[in-house]
Amino acid sequence: MKKLLNAIIGLALSVMTMSAANISDETLHYKVMFKWGLINKQAGSATLSVRNVGDRYHTKLTARSASWADKFYSVRDTLTGVIHREGFRPVRYENVSHEGGDFKHDIVTYDYSGPGVKANCEHNWRKKKEKDLKTQRKEMTSEGIAMDMLSMYYYMRYIDYPKMKPNEQKRLHIFSGKRKELLTIRYRGVQNVKIDGKEHKCYHISFTFTSDGGKKTSDDMDAWISADSRRIPMKLEGKLPVGKVHCLYTGS
Repeated sequence: MKKLLNAIIGLALSVMTMSAANISDETLHYKVMFKWGLINKQAGSATLSVRNVGDRYHTKLTARSASWADKFYSVRDTLTGVIHREGFRPVRYENVSHEGGDFKHDIVTYDYSGPGVKANCEHNWRKKKEKDLKTQRKEMTSEGIAMDMLSMYYYMRYIDYPKMKPNEQKRLHIFSGKRKELLTIRYRGVQNVKIDGKEHKCYHISFTFTSDGGKKTSDDMDAWISADSRRIPMKLEGKLPVGKVHCLYTGS
């Protein structure tokens, strides 16, 4: 549930350039459903927004658990990002999260002055009941495209899915304040998805996060993106130790 809320749409593919991308101001809403056997209950909600500010996009994701779920695992997350319009290059990413009593504050700033991408990453954290805040700083690099858990949500919306073959894979590096991950995405094809009684034609994608050594850093997930001009992520599904969690689009 933690990674699902942080990434309502942890997706990205490097299949086209973003220099011509023109994202309009918008706000998208999601509900997070917990499903286990006959139980199907809303466990939280999330909101994604983007605003055009000069030659940059300012993005934001807020996520929170429902009051009943707070008793088991409370979540209050805010992710913010700044992205260059030209070339769709992330400039800065910040994640402030309160999850299960733990606190985390990650900051990533990008540097394109040399070959590839370099990021200065800062990870601040405090475990539940601890008083002192710990800090870790490191530099991360990528020879190819690199994103974070927020900028890749917008990046993936401009992929030319119809030109992809079923089971085709793409890979991309993801930076956080703590580590660099490799995101592997597999295109599954077109599928209809029903949300609140209404069917939506979608592109189905599955994806996996791993360390550079190949070890999984989270369970696999599946996502469905609307097969229309808006390319809205309609559904995200992932496993929990008990049951599953579904993130469902509810409107703009």
